[in-house]
Amino acid sequence: MQIQHTEIAIIGSGFGGVGIAIQLQQAGFNDFILLEKEKDVGGCWRDNSYPAAACDVPSHLYSFSFAPNAKWSRKFAPQAEIYRYIRDCVERYQLMPHIRFNSEVAGAQFDAVKGVWQIRTVNGDMIHARILISGCGQLNRPAYPKLKGIDRFQGQIFHSARWNHDIDLNQKRIAVIGTGASAIQFVPEVAKKAKSLVLFQRSAPYVIPKPDRAYSRLEQAVYAKLPALQQLSRAVMYGQHEARALAFTSLNKVAMKPYSWQFLRYLRQQVPNPELRAKLTPDYPLGCKRILISNDYYPALCRSNVNVVTEGISEITAQGVKTKDGQEYPVDVIIYGTGFQATDFLAPMSIRGLEGQDLNQAWRDGAEAYLGITVSGFPNLFLLYGPNTNLGHNSIVYMLESQFAYIMDAIKQMRQHQWSYVNVRQQVQGVYNQWVQKQVKNSVWDGGCTSWYKTESGKNTNNWPGFTLVYRHKTRQFNAKEYDVATQKAPLVAVPA
Repeated sequence: MQIQHTEIAIIGSGFGGVGIAIQLQQAGFNDFILLEKEKDVGGCWRDNSYPAAACDVPSHLYSFSFAPNAKWSRKFAPQAEIYRYIRDCVERYQLMPHIRFNSEVAGAQFDAVKGVWQIRTVNGDMIHARILISGCGQLNRPAYPKLKGIDRFQGQIFHSARWNHDIDLNQKRIAVIGTGASAIQFVPEVAKKAKSLVLFQRSAPYVIPKPDRAYSRLEQAVYAKLPALQQLSRAVMYGQHEARALAFTSLNKVAMKPYSWQFLRYLRQQVPNPELRAKLTPDYPLGCKRILISNDYYPALCRSNVNVVTEGISEITAQGVKTKDGQEYPVDVIIYGTGFQATDFLAPMSIRGLEGQDLNQAWRDGAEAYLGITVSGFPNLFLLYGPNTNLGHNSIVYMLESQFAYIMDAIKQMRQHQWSYVNVRQQVQGVYNQWVQKQVKNSVWDGGCTSWYKTESGKNTNNWPGFTLVYRHKTRQFNAKEYDVATQKAPLVAVPA
Protein backbone atom coordinates (compact mmCIF):
# COMPACT_ATOMS: atom_id res chain seq x y z
CA MET A 1 0.00 0.00 0.00
CA GLN A 2 1.34 3.40 -0.99
CA ILE A 3 1.23 6.03 1.76
CA GLN A 4 1.08 9.73 0.99
CA HIS A 5 2.93 11.99 3.40
CA THR A 6 1.89 15.58 4.03
CA GLU A 7 2.36 18.05 6.82
CA ILE A 8 -1.28 19.10 7.09
CA ALA A 9 -4.46 17.25 6.09
CA ILE A 10 -7.78 19.09 5.95
CA ILE A 11 -11.10 17.24 5.88
CA GLY A 12 -13.76 18.98 3.80
CA SER A 13 -13.84 21.79 1.26
CA GLY A 14 -16.64 24.03 2.47
CA PHE A 15 -16.12 27.44 4.05
CA GLY A 16 -13.96 25.97 6.82
CA GLY A 17 -11.64 23.80 4.74
CA VAL A 18 -11.22 26.30 1.91
CA GLY A 19 -10.72 29.21 4.31
CA ILE A 20 -7.97 27.57 6.37
CA ALA A 21 -6.29 26.37 3.15
CA ILE A 22 -6.13 29.96 1.90
CA GLN A 23 -4.66 31.10 5.21
CA LEU A 24 -2.03 28.36 5.13
CA GLN A 25 -1.03 29.20 1.59
CA GLN A 26 -0.81 32.93 2.23
CA ALA A 27 1.44 32.24 5.24
CA GLY A 28 3.80 30.16 3.09
CA PHE A 29 2.61 26.70 4.19
CA ASN A 30 2.23 24.68 1.00
CA ASP A 31 2.53 21.07 2.17
CA PHE A 32 -1.17 20.42 2.75
CA ILE A 33 -4.05 18.51 1.15
CA LEU A 34 -7.81 18.79 1.33
CA LEU A 35 -9.71 15.50 1.48
CA GLU A 36 -13.16 15.92 -0.06
CA LYS A 37 -15.67 13.07 -0.10
CA GLU A 38 -17.58 14.43 -3.11
CA LYS A 39 -16.46 15.36 -6.62
CA ASP A 40 -16.65 19.12 -6.07
CA VAL A 41 -16.02 21.71 -3.37
CA GLY A 42 -18.71 23.67 -1.54
CA GLY A 43 -19.75 21.70 1.53
CA CYS A 44 -23.36 22.27 2.59
CA TRP A 45 -23.77 24.92 -0.12
CA ARG A 46 -23.03 22.25 -2.72
CA ASP A 47 -25.36 19.72 -1.13
CA ASN A 48 -28.37 21.90 -0.35
CA SER A 49 -29.66 22.75 -3.81
CA TYR A 50 -33.37 22.65 -2.96
CA PRO A 51 -35.68 25.30 -4.50
CA ALA A 52 -35.19 28.83 -3.07
CA ALA A 53 -32.22 27.77 -0.91
CA ALA A 54 -30.51 30.89 0.41
CA CYS A 55 -28.55 32.21 3.36
CA ASP A 56 -30.17 33.87 6.37
CA VAL A 57 -27.07 36.00 7.06
CA PRO A 58 -26.35 39.00 4.79
CA SER A 59 -23.97 38.13 1.96
CA HIS A 60 -21.46 40.89 2.79
CA LEU A 61 -21.12 39.28 6.20
CA TYR A 62 -21.36 35.69 5.02
CA SER A 63 -18.09 35.76 3.09
CA PHE A 64 -14.40 35.90 3.95
CA SER A 65 -13.09 39.30 5.03
CA PHE A 66 -9.93 38.51 3.05
CA ALA A 67 -11.87 37.55 -0.11
CA PRO A 68 -14.68 40.09 -0.63
CA ASN A 69 -17.18 39.68 -3.43
CA ALA A 70 -18.71 42.80 -4.97
CA LYS A 71 -21.03 40.81 -7.24
CA TRP A 72 -23.59 39.51 -4.74
CA SER A 73 -26.97 39.88 -6.44
CA ARG A 74 -28.98 40.21 -3.23
CA LYS A 75 -28.56 41.23 0.40
CA PHE A 76 -29.20 37.56 1.28
CA ALA A 77 -27.38 35.48 -1.31
CA PRO A 78 -29.06 32.45 -2.93
CA GLN A 79 -27.43 29.03 -2.68
CA ALA A 80 -26.06 28.99 -6.22
CA GLU A 81 -24.12 32.22 -5.66
CA ILE A 82 -22.60 31.05 -2.37
CA TYR A 83 -21.63 27.75 -3.99
CA ARG A 84 -20.04 29.68 -6.86
CA TYR A 85 -18.26 31.99 -4.38
CA ILE A 86 -16.55 29.02 -2.69
CA ARG A 87 -15.49 27.62 -6.07
CA ASP A 88 -14.23 31.05 -7.12
CA CYS A 89 -12.11 31.22 -3.95
CA VAL A 90 -10.59 27.83 -4.83
CA GLU A 91 -9.72 29.09 -8.29
CA ARG A 92 -8.54 32.54 -7.17
CA TYR A 93 -6.11 31.07 -4.66
CA GLN A 94 -5.16 28.10 -6.88
CA LEU A 95 -6.12 25.45 -4.36
CA MET A 96 -7.25 22.81 -6.84
CA PRO A 97 -3.86 20.97 -6.92
CA HIS A 98 -4.19 20.48 -3.16
CA ILE A 99 -7.66 18.87 -3.29
CA ARG A 100 -8.28 15.13 -3.48
CA PHE A 101 -11.86 14.53 -4.55
CA ASN A 102 -13.86 11.34 -3.91
CA SER A 103 -11.72 10.82 -0.79
CA GLU A 104 -14.08 10.29 2.12
CA VAL A 105 -12.22 9.81 5.40
CA ALA A 106 -13.14 6.58 7.17
CA GLY A 107 -10.93 7.15 10.18
CA ALA A 108 -7.67 8.42 11.62
CA GLN A 109 -5.35 7.24 14.37
CA PHE A 110 -2.61 9.23 16.07
CA ASP A 111 0.89 7.75 16.34
CA ALA A 112 2.40 9.43 19.40
CA VAL A 113 5.91 8.10 18.72
CA LYS A 114 6.08 9.66 15.27
CA GLY A 115 3.73 12.54 16.02
CA VAL A 116 1.65 11.66 12.97
CA TRP A 117 -2.01 11.16 12.14
CA GLN A 118 -2.54 7.99 10.10
CA ILE A 119 -5.59 8.74 7.97
CA ARG A 120 -7.44 6.16 5.91
CA THR A 121 -10.08 6.84 3.30
CA VAL A 122 -13.12 4.78 2.41
CA ASN A 123 -11.45 3.68 -0.83
CA GLY A 124 -8.42 2.35 1.07
CA ASP A 125 -5.88 5.15 0.60
CA MET A 126 -3.54 6.05 3.47
CA ILE A 127 -2.29 9.54 4.30
CA HIS A 128 0.15 10.39 7.06
CA ALA A 129 -0.06 13.98 8.31
CA ARG A 130 1.51 15.88 11.19
CA ILE A 131 -1.62 17.95 11.65
CA LEU A 132 -5.26 17.03 11.05
CA ILE A 133 -7.85 19.79 10.60
CA SER A 134 -11.54 18.95 10.43
CA GLY A 135 -13.62 21.27 8.27
CA CYS A 136 -16.71 19.04 8.45
CA GLY A 137 -18.74 21.53 10.45
CA GLN A 138 -22.11 20.78 12.04
CA LEU A 139 -24.48 20.65 9.05
CA ASN A 140 -23.16 17.97 6.71
CA ARG A 141 -25.11 14.80 7.56
CA PRO A 142 -28.90 14.83 6.97
CA ALA A 143 -31.07 13.65 9.85
CA TYR A 144 -33.66 11.07 8.81
CA PRO A 145 -36.62 10.51 11.15
CA LYS A 146 -37.19 6.95 12.36
CA LEU A 147 -40.66 6.29 11.04
CA LYS A 148 -42.46 2.96 11.19
CA GLY A 149 -43.29 1.47 7.79
CA ILE A 150 -41.09 3.74 5.71
CA ASP A 151 -39.93 0.82 3.57
CA ARG A 152 -43.52 0.12 2.53
CA PHE A 153 -44.08 3.50 0.90
CA GLN A 154 -44.63 3.01 -2.84
CA GLY A 155 -44.06 6.63 -3.82
CA GLN A 156 -40.84 8.63 -3.98
CA ILE A 157 -38.97 9.97 -0.99
CA PHE A 158 -35.90 12.16 -0.43
CA HIS A 159 -34.30 14.61 2.01
CA SER A 160 -34.14 18.32 1.24
CA ALA A 161 -30.35 18.24 1.72
CA ARG A 162 -30.16 15.62 -1.05
CA TRP A 163 -32.83 17.10 -3.31
CA ASN A 164 -33.87 14.82 -6.16
CA HIS A 165 -34.18 17.18 -9.12
CA ASP A 166 -35.24 14.30 -11.39
CA ILE A 167 -38.62 14.02 -9.70
CA ASP A 168 -41.33 16.13 -11.31
CA LEU A 169 -43.41 17.65 -8.50
CA ASN A 170 -46.02 19.23 -10.76
CA GLN A 171 -49.56 18.23 -9.72
CA LYS A 172 -48.25 15.69 -7.23
CA ARG A 173 -49.65 15.02 -3.77
CA ILE A 174 -46.72 15.91 -1.54
CA ALA A 175 -45.98 15.42 2.15
CA VAL A 176 -43.32 17.55 3.82
CA ILE A 177 -42.10 16.31 7.19
CA GLY A 178 -40.41 19.03 9.23
CA THR A 179 -40.63 22.82 9.53
CA GLY A 180 -37.04 23.94 9.96
CA ALA A 181 -34.81 26.42 8.13
CA SER A 182 -34.81 24.43 4.88
CA ALA A 183 -38.54 23.70 4.85
CA ILE A 184 -39.57 27.33 5.22
CA GLN A 185 -37.60 28.08 2.05
CA PHE A 186 -38.68 25.21 -0.22
CA VAL A 187 -42.30 24.78 0.94
CA PRO A 188 -43.53 27.98 -0.81
CA GLU A 189 -41.91 26.86 -4.07
CA VAL A 190 -43.22 23.30 -3.86
CA ALA A 191 -46.71 24.53 -2.94
CA LYS A 192 -46.91 26.43 -6.24
CA LYS A 193 -46.44 23.18 -8.18
CA ALA A 194 -48.19 20.61 -6.01
CA LYS A 195 -51.71 19.37 -6.45
CA SER A 196 -51.76 19.22 -2.67
CA LEU A 197 -49.17 19.67 0.07
CA VAL A 198 -49.49 18.32 3.59
CA LEU A 199 -47.01 19.87 6.02
CA PHE A 200 -46.39 17.75 9.12
CA GLN A 201 -45.31 20.08 11.90
CA ARG A 202 -44.00 18.80 15.21
CA SER A 203 -43.52 22.28 16.67
CA ALA A 204 -44.19 25.68 15.15
CA PRO A 205 -41.12 27.76 14.29
CA TYR A 206 -40.78 31.49 14.83
CA VAL A 207 -40.71 33.04 11.35
CA ILE A 208 -40.00 36.76 10.99
CA PRO A 209 -39.79 39.00 7.88
CA LYS A 210 -36.68 38.72 5.72
CA PRO A 211 -35.21 42.18 5.00
CA ASP A 212 -34.00 41.11 1.59
CA ARG A 213 -33.54 43.14 -1.57
CA ALA A 214 -31.59 43.02 -4.82
CA TYR A 215 -28.31 44.90 -5.25
CA SER A 216 -28.38 47.11 -8.32
CA ARG A 217 -25.65 47.01 -10.95
CA LEU A 218 -24.62 50.47 -9.83
CA GLU A 219 -24.16 49.30 -6.25
CA GLN A 220 -22.12 46.31 -7.44
CA ALA A 221 -19.93 48.59 -9.55
CA VAL A 222 -19.40 50.99 -6.66
CA TYR A 223 -18.46 48.13 -4.30
CA ALA A 224 -16.00 46.81 -6.89
CA LYS A 225 -14.45 50.25 -7.41
CA LEU A 226 -14.46 51.24 -3.74
CA PRO A 227 -13.97 48.08 -1.64
CA ALA A 228 -13.81 50.20 1.52
CA LEU A 229 -17.55 50.83 1.12
CA GLN A 230 -18.26 47.13 1.15
CA GLN A 231 -16.05 46.77 4.22
CA LEU A 232 -18.11 49.52 5.84
CA SER A 233 -21.33 47.75 4.87
CA ARG A 234 -19.95 44.56 6.40
CA ALA A 235 -18.97 46.36 9.60
CA VAL A 236 -22.40 47.95 10.00
CA MET A 237 -24.14 44.61 9.46
CA TYR A 238 -21.78 42.95 11.92
CA GLY A 239 -22.53 45.56 14.59
CA GLN A 240 -26.29 45.24 14.10
CA HIS A 241 -26.15 41.47 14.41
CA GLU A 242 -23.68 41.47 17.30
CA ALA A 243 -25.98 43.62 19.42
CA ARG A 244 -28.57 40.83 19.26
CA ALA A 245 -26.38 38.59 21.41
CA LEU A 246 -27.93 40.14 24.52
CA ALA A 247 -31.34 38.87 23.44
CA PHE A 248 -30.03 35.30 23.33
CA THR A 249 -27.90 35.31 26.47
CA SER A 250 -28.03 37.02 29.86
CA LEU A 251 -30.79 39.55 29.07
CA ASN A 252 -32.97 37.22 27.02
CA LYS A 253 -36.08 37.48 29.18
CA VAL A 254 -36.19 41.26 28.75
CA ALA A 255 -34.55 41.79 25.36
CA MET A 256 -36.65 39.18 23.55
CA LYS A 257 -40.01 40.73 24.51
CA PRO A 258 -40.08 43.40 21.76
CA TYR A 259 -39.14 40.76 19.18
CA SER A 260 -41.93 38.49 20.46
CA TRP A 261 -44.50 41.27 20.09
CA GLN A 262 -43.29 41.98 16.57
CA PHE A 263 -43.56 38.30 15.69
CA LEU A 264 -47.14 38.00 16.94
CA ARG A 265 -48.15 41.10 14.99
CA TYR A 266 -46.50 39.73 11.85
CA LEU A 267 -48.24 36.37 12.30
CA ARG A 268 -51.64 38.08 12.65
CA GLN A 269 -51.00 40.10 9.50
CA GLN A 270 -49.87 37.11 7.48
CA VAL A 271 -52.36 34.47 8.69
CA PRO A 272 -55.94 35.79 9.00
CA ASN A 273 -57.44 32.33 9.73
CA PRO A 274 -57.49 31.98 13.55
CA GLU A 275 -57.43 28.15 13.46
CA LEU A 276 -54.35 28.06 11.24
CA ARG A 277 -52.74 30.88 13.22
CA ALA A 278 -53.15 28.87 16.42
CA LYS A 279 -51.30 25.96 14.80
CA LEU A 280 -48.48 28.29 13.77
CA THR A 281 -48.05 29.92 17.18
CA PRO A 282 -44.99 28.48 18.98
CA ASP A 283 -45.36 27.21 22.55
CA TYR A 284 -41.79 28.02 23.61
CA PRO A 285 -39.78 31.26 24.05
CA LEU A 286 -38.55 33.10 20.98
CA GLY A 287 -34.94 32.14 20.24
CA CYS A 288 -35.02 28.80 22.07
CA LYS A 289 -34.91 27.23 18.62
CA ARG A 290 -33.44 28.77 15.50
CA ILE A 291 -35.32 31.91 14.44
CA LEU A 292 -36.26 31.71 10.76
CA ILE A 293 -36.71 34.48 8.20
CA SER A 294 -39.11 34.39 5.26
CA ASN A 295 -41.54 36.64 3.41
CA ASP A 296 -43.49 33.87 1.66
CA TYR A 297 -43.74 30.98 4.15
CA TYR A 298 -46.92 32.06 5.92
CA PRO A 299 -48.70 33.10 2.67
CA ALA A 300 -47.84 29.66 1.27
CA LEU A 301 -49.48 27.94 4.24
CA CYS A 302 -52.64 29.96 3.60
CA ARG A 303 -53.01 28.48 0.12
CA SER A 304 -56.08 26.30 -0.52
CA ASN A 305 -53.90 23.33 -1.57
CA VAL A 306 -51.83 23.35 1.65
CA ASN A 307 -52.79 21.60 4.89
CA VAL A 308 -50.80 21.99 8.12
CA VAL A 309 -51.02 18.88 10.33
CA THR A 310 -49.84 19.05 13.94
CA GLU A 311 -50.87 15.52 14.96
CA GLY A 312 -47.88 13.22 15.41
CA ILE A 313 -47.04 10.64 12.74
CA SER A 314 -47.73 7.03 13.72
CA GLU A 315 -46.49 5.30 10.57
CA ILE A 316 -45.85 5.47 6.85
CA THR A 317 -48.18 3.33 4.77
CA ALA A 318 -47.83 2.11 1.21
CA GLN A 319 -49.92 5.04 0.01
CA GLY A 320 -49.02 7.83 2.40
CA VAL A 321 -48.70 9.08 5.97
CA LYS A 322 -50.88 8.02 8.91
CA THR A 323 -51.10 10.15 12.06
CA LYS A 324 -51.71 9.05 15.63
CA ASP A 325 -55.40 9.99 15.42
CA GLY A 326 -55.90 7.36 12.69
CA GLN A 327 -56.11 9.83 9.80
CA GLU A 328 -54.27 8.75 6.63
CA TYR A 329 -52.98 11.26 4.08
CA PRO A 330 -52.42 9.69 0.63
CA VAL A 331 -49.35 11.21 -1.09
CA ASP A 332 -47.11 10.56 -4.09
CA VAL A 333 -43.92 12.09 -2.70
CA ILE A 334 -42.48 12.50 0.80
CA ILE A 335 -39.86 15.20 1.38
CA TYR A 336 -37.90 15.26 4.63
CA GLY A 337 -37.16 18.75 5.91
CA THR A 338 -35.73 17.35 9.12
CA GLY A 339 -32.35 19.04 9.26
CA PHE A 340 -29.00 17.56 10.21
CA GLN A 341 -27.27 15.35 12.76
CA ALA A 342 -25.70 18.49 14.15
CA THR A 343 -24.54 17.14 17.52
CA ASP A 344 -22.56 14.22 16.03
CA PHE A 345 -19.75 16.37 14.59
CA LEU A 346 -17.03 14.06 13.18
CA ALA A 347 -19.26 10.96 12.97
CA PRO A 348 -19.26 8.48 11.31
CA MET A 349 -15.46 8.74 11.15
CA SER A 350 -13.45 6.74 13.69
CA ILE A 351 -10.93 9.09 15.31
CA ARG A 352 -8.47 7.56 17.77
CA GLY A 353 -6.01 9.60 19.79
CA LEU A 354 -3.47 8.84 22.52
CA GLU A 355 -3.50 5.24 23.73
CA GLY A 356 -6.18 4.41 21.17
CA GLN A 357 -8.81 6.60 22.82
CA ASP A 358 -11.93 6.84 20.64
CA LEU A 359 -13.33 10.33 20.09
CA ASN A 360 -16.94 9.12 20.00
CA GLN A 361 -16.38 7.48 23.37
CA ALA A 362 -14.75 10.63 24.76
CA TRP A 363 -17.84 12.51 23.60
CA ARG A 364 -20.37 9.95 24.86
CA ASP A 365 -21.89 12.57 27.20
CA GLY A 366 -21.90 15.25 24.49
CA ALA A 367 -19.15 16.79 22.37
CA GLU A 368 -16.87 19.39 23.88
CA ALA A 369 -13.57 20.98 22.93
CA TYR A 370 -11.34 23.75 24.21
CA LEU A 371 -12.48 26.90 22.39
CA GLY A 372 -14.42 24.49 20.17
CA ILE A 373 -11.08 23.76 18.47
CA THR A 374 -8.93 21.21 20.36
CA VAL A 375 -9.77 18.06 22.33
CA SER A 376 -7.65 16.64 25.14
CA GLY A 377 -6.19 13.25 24.22
CA PHE A 378 -6.25 14.03 20.50
CA PRO A 379 -3.02 15.92 19.74
CA ASN A 380 -2.58 18.00 16.59
CA LEU A 381 -6.30 17.70 15.84
CA PHE A 382 -7.97 21.05 15.18
CA LEU A 383 -11.71 21.49 14.64
CA LEU A 384 -13.39 24.20 12.58
CA TYR A 385 -17.00 25.00 13.52
CA GLY A 386 -16.59 22.58 16.41
CA PRO A 387 -18.60 22.18 19.63
CA ASN A 388 -20.26 25.34 20.98
CA THR A 389 -19.16 27.62 18.14
CA ASN A 390 -22.50 27.89 16.32
CA LEU A 391 -24.38 31.20 16.51
CA GLY A 392 -27.92 32.43 16.84
CA HIS A 393 -27.19 36.08 16.10
CA ASN A 394 -24.22 36.60 13.76
CA SER A 395 -22.12 35.09 10.96
CA ILE A 396 -20.35 31.77 11.39
CA VAL A 397 -17.74 33.00 8.92
CA TYR A 398 -16.58 35.49 11.55
CA MET A 399 -16.21 32.64 14.02
CA LEU A 400 -14.30 30.58 11.45
CA GLU A 401 -11.84 33.41 10.86
CA SER A 402 -11.19 33.53 14.62
CA GLN A 403 -10.47 29.80 14.50
CA PHE A 404 -8.21 30.23 11.46
CA ALA A 405 -6.07 32.71 13.40
CA TYR A 406 -5.77 30.42 16.42
CA ILE A 407 -4.85 27.35 14.36
CA MET A 408 -2.36 29.29 12.26
CA ASP A 409 -0.63 30.57 15.40
CA ALA A 410 -0.50 27.02 16.77
CA ILE A 411 1.08 25.65 13.57
CA LYS A 412 3.63 28.49 13.44
CA GLN A 413 4.64 27.85 17.06
CA MET A 414 4.89 24.12 16.40
CA ARG A 415 7.32 24.74 13.57
CA GLN A 416 9.27 27.37 15.41
CA HIS A 417 9.81 25.17 18.47
CA GLN A 418 9.94 21.87 16.55
CA TRP A 419 7.19 20.30 18.64
CA SER A 420 6.06 16.84 17.65
CA TYR A 421 2.59 17.49 18.97
CA VAL A 422 0.47 19.71 21.19
CA ASN A 423 -2.28 18.27 23.39
CA VAL A 424 -4.64 20.54 25.32
CA ARG A 425 -4.64 19.72 29.01
CA GLN A 426 -7.75 18.02 30.35
CA GLN A 427 -8.08 20.52 33.19
CA VAL A 428 -7.95 23.45 30.77
CA GLN A 429 -10.63 21.89 28.59
CA GLY A 430 -12.75 20.98 31.61
CA VAL A 431 -12.68 24.43 33.20
CA TYR A 432 -13.47 26.08 29.88
CA ASN A 433 -16.45 23.84 29.17
CA GLN A 434 -17.83 24.25 32.68
CA TRP A 435 -17.82 27.98 31.96
CA VAL A 436 -19.52 27.47 28.57
CA GLN A 437 -22.29 25.31 30.04
CA LYS A 438 -22.84 27.79 32.87
CA GLN A 439 -23.29 30.56 30.31
CA VAL A 440 -25.65 28.38 28.28
CA LYS A 441 -27.85 27.89 31.34
CA ASN A 442 -28.44 31.65 31.39
CA SER A 443 -29.36 31.74 27.71
CA VAL A 444 -32.63 31.51 25.80
CA TRP A 445 -31.56 28.10 24.46
CA ASP A 446 -32.19 26.65 27.90
CA GLY A 447 -35.78 27.86 27.72
CA GLY A 448 -37.45 24.48 27.84
CA CYS A 449 -37.56 23.43 24.19
CA THR A 450 -35.88 20.64 22.27
CA SER A 451 -33.72 21.66 19.32
CA TRP A 452 -30.83 20.55 17.14
CA TYR A 453 -28.60 22.59 19.43
CA LYS A 454 -28.90 19.87 22.07
CA THR A 455 -28.13 16.19 22.49
CA GLU A 456 -30.88 13.76 23.50
CA SER A 457 -29.80 14.21 27.12
CA GLY A 458 -30.31 17.97 26.85
CA LYS A 459 -26.70 19.18 26.70
CA ASN A 460 -26.18 22.15 24.40
CA THR A 461 -23.12 21.15 22.37
CA ASN A 462 -23.59 23.58 19.49
CA ASN A 463 -24.01 27.23 20.44
CA TRP A 464 -21.57 29.90 21.55
CA PRO A 465 -23.23 31.62 24.53
CA GLY A 466 -22.11 35.21 24.04
CA PHE A 467 -20.60 37.88 21.83
CA THR A 468 -18.43 36.84 18.92
CA LEU A 469 -16.00 39.58 19.98
CA VAL A 470 -15.43 37.68 23.23
CA TYR A 471 -14.71 34.53 21.23
CA ARG A 472 -12.26 36.40 19.01
CA HIS A 473 -10.47 37.70 22.07
CA LYS A 474 -10.18 34.19 23.51
CA THR A 475 -8.79 32.83 20.22
CA ARG A 476 -6.45 35.73 19.44
CA GLN A 477 -3.36 33.62 20.09
CA PHE A 478 -2.31 30.06 20.83
CA ASN A 479 -1.16 29.75 24.47
CA ALA A 480 1.27 26.84 24.69
CA LYS A 481 1.03 26.90 28.50
CA GLU A 482 -2.42 25.38 28.16
CA TYR A 483 -1.01 22.39 26.27
CA ASP A 484 1.29 19.46 26.86
CA VAL A 485 3.93 19.54 24.13
CA ALA A 486 6.29 16.86 22.84
CA THR A 487 9.63 17.66 21.20
CA GLN A 488 10.03 16.80 17.54
CA LYS A 489 12.37 13.88 16.88
CA ALA A 490 12.50 14.22 13.09
CA PRO A 491 12.99 17.74 11.71
CA LEU A 492 10.01 19.52 10.22
CA VAL A 493 10.10 21.68 7.12
CA ALA A 494 11.77 25.04 7.74
CA VAL A 495 9.58 27.88 8.93
CA PRO A 496 8.56 30.03 5.95
CA ALA A 497 10.01 33.52 5.84
